Amino acid sequence: MSDQALPGAPVTETATAEEPAAGGRPVPFRGGGFVPKTKFWLGPIVFVVIIALLEWGTRAGVISALTLPRPSDVLATFVRLWETGLLWDHLVPSLTRFAVGSAMGCTAGVMVGIAIGLFTYVRAGLVPVVAAIFPIPKIALLPLFVIWFGIDEGSKYALIALGTFTPMVVATYGAVDNVDRTLIRMGQSFNLTWASIVRKIVLPGAMPGILSGLRVSLAIGIILLVAAEMLGANYGVGAYIVEAGYLFDLERLFAGVTILSVLGVTVSFLLGQVERRVLRWRV
Repeated sequence: MSDQALPGAPVTETATAEEPAAGGRPVPFRGGGFVPKTKFWLGPIVFVVIIALLEWGTRAGVISALTLPRPSDVLATFVRLWETGLLWDHLVPSLTRFAVGSAMGCTAGVMVGIAIGLFTYVRAGLVPVVAAIFPIPKIALLPLFVIWFGIDEGSKYALIALGTFTPMVVATYGAVDNVDRTLIRMGQSFNLTWASIVRKIVLPGAMPGILSGLRVSLAIGIILLVAAEMLGANYGVGAYIVEAGYLFDLERLFAGVTILSVLGVTVSFLLGQVERRVLRWRV
C-alpha cells in the first residue's frame, strides 16, 4: 500500500526549469531577483547627446549666449585652466577640504548611528538631538563656525563635517533598525555572543543602508564645500565660481560647475566599486 496512490488523491509531478512544460516548451527562469544589469556605455552616450544638443542650440541661436555658453567655449576654458596650472591650484585645496571634512562627519555619523541602533539609552538621549539639528540649514551656521574656528580651514572642515554627520546618523540607525530580526533571533538561538551577532549579522545587514546614506552625505558634502569656499577662500572650486560670477564670465562659471559635476560622478563611481566588493553576498 505504501507504493500505491490513495484513491481520489491527485497525482502531482514536479517540473524543474530545465524540463519542458505541458505544451512542450521550456519553462523560463523567473528567479532573477531584480538584479540590475550594468550598462556602462549608456551614461556617456546620454552625456554626449546632451552636450551635442546644447552646442547645436547655442550655435543656431536657439539658446542665447547670454544665458548659456557654448560647451566648446567651456571646454576651451577648462583646457586653459589645465595649461596654466590654475586647475590644480583650485582643485587640490577643494579635494583636501572635502576629504577631511567628509571623513570626520561620516565616520562620526556611522559610529553614533550604530550606537543609537544598538543601545536603548543612547537612542533615547541622542535621537531628539539629531532630530533638532538635522533640519537646520548648515550653510546658515557658517558665520558661527567662522567665529568659533576662524576664517581659515577649521570653519570649512566643521561645516562639511556637520553637514555629512546628521544624514549619516539617520541613515545608519535606520539601516540597523531594518536588519531582519529573524536572523538576530537565529543567532541568539545558536548561543552567539552579543559581539558576534553585531559583527556577523547586524553590521552586514545594515551595510546597504549605510552605503546609501554615504552617497547622500557625500553629495551634501560637495554642496557645502562650495558654500564654505565662497567665504574667506582665495583658492578652491567654490572661490573660482564666485569670482567668475562677480565678473559675469559664464565660460569660467560653467567650467567650475563642470569640475563639481566630474567630482560628483567620480565619487559615485568609487562608491559603486565599494558596494560591489562589500555587498557581494547579496548576489
